[in-house]
Amino acid sequence: MIRENPDLIAAIRDRFAHVDSCPFQGPRVFFENAGGALTLKSVVETSAYYAAIPDNQGRDNPAAHALVATIDKAKADLALLMNAPSGQFFAGESGTELLFRLIRTACVNAPKGAKVIGSSIEHPASRSAAQRWAEIAGLDYISVPHDDSTGQVSPEAYATFMTPDVAVATILHASPVTGMGMDVAGIVQEIRKVAPECMIIVDGIQHAAHGQIDLAAYDVDGYVISPYKMFSRHGYGIAWISDRLTALPHDMLLNAPATGWEFGTRDTGAYATISDVVRYFEWLGGEVSGATDPRARIEAAGRAIHDYETHLTKAMLHGTGNLPGLAEMAHVTVLAGIDNPAREGLVSIAVKGHASPDVVRLLNENGIRTHTRKADHYSGNVLDPLGLSDCIRISLCHYNTEGEVAQLLSVLKDLEAA
Repeated sequence: MIRENPDLIAAIRDRFAHVDSCPFQGPRVFFENAGGALTLKSVVETSAYYAAIPDNQGRDNPAAHALVATIDKAKADLALLMNAPSGQFFAGESGTELLFRLIRTACVNAPKGAKVIGSSIEHPASRSAAQRWAEIAGLDYISVPHDDSTGQVSPEAYATFMTPDVAVATILHASPVTGMGMDVAGIVQEIRKVAPECMIIVDGIQHAAHGQIDLAAYDVDGYVISPYKMFSRHGYGIAWISDRLTALPHDMLLNAPATGWEFGTRDTGAYATISDVVRYFEWLGGEVSGATDPRARIEAAGRAIHDYETHLTKAMLHGTGNLPGLAEMAHVTVLAGIDNPAREGLVSIAVKGHASPDVVRLLNENGIRTHTRKADHYSGNVLDPLGLSDCIRISLCHYNTEGEVAQLLSVLKDLEAA
């Protein structure tokens, strides 16, 4: 749908700032989307507009009323984007901070002696929070091992470790190291078969940019995103929580409304930029389908994004034009399998005889932005079992092109001879 339409690709790219050049480096290909996606131009404009407004929410004046209406609109747009028929959205410092807060609340309200379950594939944001607060709350932490060969954790793996006393569960929707998406609905089903009242919290930070979130289908209690990884900007995170989680005792000001979870006065401009992102998905869905309903357009956009990113990663793995793909380069190892259907726009590799930071530096010198993942507190859970000290993460998005993939392959092909 996208790849067959060069005019649409150009229109998509035109909506993003710095799509083909860096203000500090000059022309470059951006394959570092997992570290933070490109920003919509409309988000930049909206941020500047709201940054200049001196008024605060909650006052009795026209400006304050307008700010509250902007926030209400953004929350309604989030419900549309994520298909959330109930629960509430609120903003926090970052996605990591919000995961800690949700997991902390679930753990300290769990019955004494209960269990917390998570998986070894998780980003440390959820894994660290779950282990820390399980210990503080006197709960046992259960770690479900992921499959090193696929870079995933399966519903069946969770089922193996489930017991009726599991009170809190964490799930990673997509890995920022392997790039693989997890079957969230399937994992939830296995959890609820055994522990139906379990509080389930999902880290959706890496998955969000790929356009397919359906909270109504997941049956979870918390879902967290970092908008800077979904075409917005840095400086805040967004959490959705179920009515069940909303009602739990939680950190709040004395005598404040019991359902309130937000701390202090949040940035109205941050909320407003979420509406820009939702409008973008709606626009794209209208370009790739005949849908008129907003949610149907968002779903169409998600399908088109997935299809196009799959095309780009296949080109990266199997070649384009007369260039061999990464799978055909003897000096390249692809993490988590070559033709893995769970892949979401990300390929991590190791290059034989070359330290990953050196390869990333070489690519940078050739105008191609990628990133090194090291076996540290961020990625050691994935890289250590593979015997790797580091890897090169190549992460793309639907505004990238097959021509940019060719530039990457051209440099990595020549690296063998070097």
